[in-house]
Amino acid sequence: MKSGFLEKLLARLDRIDPVEAQQLLSRLIREKGFLEQVFEALHEGVIVLDEDGLITFINGAAQKFFGLDDEVLGEPLQRRVPGLDFTALAKPGKTVSRDLEVFYPENRYLNFYLSPIATPKKSGTFGWVMLVRDQTATRREAEDTLESERLNALTLLAAGVAHEIGNPLNSLDIHLQLLARRIKKLPPGDRDPLEEHLDTARREIQRLDTILRQFLEAIRPTTPNRERTDLHALLHETLRLLEPELASRDIAVELDLAPDFPPAEVDPSQFQQVFYNLLRNAYQAIRGNDGRIRIATFANDYESRISLSDNGSGISPEQMGSLFEPYKTTKQSGTGLGLLIVRRVVRSHGGEIEIESEPDQGTTITLHLPRGQRPVRLLEDHPGVIDID
Repeated sequence: MKSGFLEKLLARLDRIDPVEAQQLLSRLIREKGFLEQVFEALHEGVIVLDEDGLITFINGAAQKFFGLDDEVLGEPLQRRVPGLDFTALAKPGKTVSRDLEVFYPENRYLNFYLSPIATPKKSGTFGWVMLVRDQTATRREAEDTLESERLNALTLLAAGVAHEIGNPLNSLDIHLQLLARRIKKLPPGDRDPLEEHLDTARREIQRLDTILRQFLEAIRPTTPNRERTDLHALLHETLRLLEPELASRDIAVELDLAPDFPPAEVDPSQFQQVFYNLLRNAYQAIRGNDGRIRIATFANDYESRISLSDNGSGISPEQMGSLFEPYKTTKQSGTGLGLLIVRRVVRSHGGEIEIESEPDQGTTITLHLPRGQRPVRLLEDHPGVIDID
């Protein structure tokens, strides 16, 4: 409704008969209700403020974003949205746009702009309108795109790395084998120091070969060869492989495995690599005595969960943001590719990885694996249900 209509209505209010006044009032109510329905239909949040920053209208989307209800009407915006300084944002005649992150009731990334509502004669500010957009999904898509581009760049680099490093490593290994045969023919006094140097060279070549192999596995797209797999048996097999290293560090492994844990359609070799990387990360994070690793499994109708917890050094908040970046590692001899490989394998199976950690308290990593389509569950018979033939 145009403001000119309201001005004319107010000018002749004393000359309007009751019937006409009733009609005009009904028209105002209808148009007000129509506008409210329009605002409620929007996915964007709409908040209308008066000149003092008091909330005069808020639609459902804005209530959802900030965890508010209808009781906020008449209250200052900055009181109900802590951290949003209305007095600093409200600049007469200027529209202000900002990004913000909210943590309640959900963690969201929002963008809003605050625009003044001018008086009919544009002599001042009648109030303010705040339009809020949810950019959480867009931000996540941008992060996924950035990660995809980063992996594509690494894939191109991997082809050159495999050629330039892999072939010389194979050649060095062959020549070291030839040297070992000649060294065996030398007298013991001359042979021992040479064998020591030879062993050092072999270990370094093996380390370089391991780094190259992990690098290629981390970024090379592979299609899982799925088969029905007992993940509990795969866990036990991986623990047997790591038993000497766990025993040498006096680390106890506690198992809390669900008795009804179902088999999964996964690539067993890839998931053995997942368990191997997670267990090695766990025991390498443990310092001193009383080291413990706890493995627990759980399953419901929708997903299977596998969690590995340790009482190691934990991960600082600064490091949590770069856990899946290549060559970002807290270990002196680490490559930073282990978790990148784990996440790639889990995501290729339709799952996700969750990490919780606290410095000096330990880390818990949980794998969430879907169990396919949601099954149909029949409800129990109820005496209130009537069968109709």
